[in-house]
Amino acid sequence: MNNELVVKDNILINASYNLELTEQRLILLSIVRARDTGQGITADSKLQIHAGDYMYHYKVDRHAAYKALKEAALNLFERQFSFKEEHENTGKIGVVKSRWVSRIKYIDELAILEVTFSPDVVPLITRLEKHFTSYQLKQVSQLTSKYAIRLYEILIAWREVGKTPVINLSDFRMQLGLEPTEYTAMNNFKKRVLEPAITQINTYTDIDANYEQFKDGRIISGIKFTFKEKLNHQGLSVNKDKNTVDMFTGLTEKQLSFFAKKLAYDDVFASSYAEVGETYSDLEKRLLLRLTNLDFIETNAHHLKRLGLSL
Repeated sequence: MNNELVVKDNILINASYNLELTEQRLILLSIVRARDTGQGITADSKLQIHAGDYMYHYKVDRHAAYKALKEAALNLFERQFSFKEEHENTGKIGVVKSRWVSRIKYIDELAILEVTFSPDVVPLITRLEKHFTSYQLKQVSQLTSKYAIRLYEILIAWREVGKTPVINLSDFRMQLGLEPTEYTAMNNFKKRVLEPAITQINTYTDIDANYEQFKDGRIISGIKFTFKEKLNHQGLSVNKDKNTVDMFTGLTEKQLSFFAKKLAYDDVFASSYAEVGETYSDLEKRLLLRLTNLDFIETNAHHLKRLGLSL
């Protein structure tokens, strides 16, 4: 249960929306349930979330779980999000506005919420193509700021490089779901939104994050984030079970660690892939993350085959 994955297309990661904490938590639970079916879902699929699921994952009491489900039944249907989409024939970019759910039902006597995702959402949480972000649900289960959950997702989309590009401040505010009139003063924005989110992420998740401000003249116009994964003395993520099978490779963390070591200490591979001044140990740690990326595996398949490593 602790390794349930949330998977979102990066279109959804970069979308603009404002969901309250309980609504975000229920959406994430619904995404996990959609993947748990093992058969895929459609725009007609009805996903059931029990109050017990909410209690278990978010460590709240029964009253809080019942309240979250009831409030979602009242409000979640009205929630919208927007994202950019390329027009099929012209290549021009348009902005799509859509709902999260097309249908929602709450059975009070059973404390069950039944969710049906909208047609726009379904492909963004089920297809496994190159541009998606995944993370364990437990990483955000202790976050109590709705902005912290959104910021964590935005950062994790850049996990492989450990830093974001400079994000335009107005774009960033939209991603967090802020209205133009909310926290307009930068010091208020940092005090109420940004810094509490960073603090929660650094306290409760598997990464440590920092940010840097960029100015256009005297006005702050952009933010860049850097972050690193928390590692134990073996160089493995502190929150990963070495015997847990990776969703994309079918290998355990222990097996992936073995493969990373083999590649790092292979002179042919290391001579072309290692960065200037990088130690074998540092290269091994970097490869451990890269080996869960399908693009990396495809690009370096000949090296893996040469070393007798089969993914």
